[in-house]
Amino acid sequence: MWPSKDLFILVAISLTSRLPKAGETIHGHKFFTGFGGKGANQCVQAARLGARTSIICKVGSDSFGNDYIENFKRNGIPTVNISFEYTESFFLGQNVIVIVAGANLLLDSEDLKKANHIICKAKVMVCQLEITPATSLEALKMAHANGVKTLFNPAPALADLDPQFYTHSDIFCCNETEAEIITGIPVGNPEDAGKVGLTLLERGCKLVIVTLGAEGCVLVSVDERIPKHVPTGKVAAVDTTGAGDSFVGALAFYLAYYPHLSMEEVIKKSNFIASVSVQASGTQTSFPKRKDLPQDLF
Repeated sequence: MWPSKDLFILVAISLTSRLPKAGETIHGHKFFTGFGGKGANQCVQAARLGARTSIICKVGSDSFGNDYIENFKRNGIPTVNISFEYTESFFLGQNVIVIVAGANLLLDSEDLKKANHIICKAKVMVCQLEITPATSLEALKMAHANGVKTLFNPAPALADLDPQFYTHSDIFCCNETEAEIITGIPVGNPEDAGKVGLTLLERGCKLVIVTLGAEGCVLVSVDERIPKHVPTGKVAAVDTTGAGDSFVGALAFYLAYYPHLSMEEVIKKSNFIASVSVQASGTQTSFPKRKDLPQDLF
């Protein structure tokens, strides 16, 4: 099961040969919309792999919110823990991403208490920082206290992250940019990522994954403090938007349903699924379903 908390975005995407300069207007050659938001993306990817998922969130009481409810239903995700809030926020996202959290900034302790039975029964819970950090931290504490494996994806990253996030996250998974913001260590290669991992272990993390895009991931744990680079296969990327969320969604799926696998094997399989997602356009539209993947992944 997958309790998560998230911002939801109806993403409008224009494809161009380059980004416009300040004040410049240029032609795009393709336009499309899709659903986004990190937790929503991660939840959808896990569901498409066959996971029983739940999501705890708020959506705006407008057409965007209604569309989101229908999208969750189409992906087999229960909507009982989704509530509506009036909001006038406008959501905009692209691969250089700006978020306006809107309704989800109103997610609070009372919402978590209402969903306590879902959180406590879960095998894995995933949290991000697209809601108030205090709410995410409280959710991690609730899950941790009930023996639920916690997976924390610190995005958007905070330089002054509460130290309790490190100690209440069974797995701390960040990308290169987030790693630098959190630790101050620039990440340009697997060796740098290893330094980040070791730094985060010193702060109380148990297991750290630093994702490196086309270069795969680096894994560091308290059990084996030697950083391990787990590469991924080379593919012809069409659109990398959402690849990190595809990876996290797959990671949560394997943690919940294949707990006997080594972490390195879990990462290899999750890397493969994320590499499939970058070979198609869009975010959730690019996420593969179980039936379309090699069955030796399962």
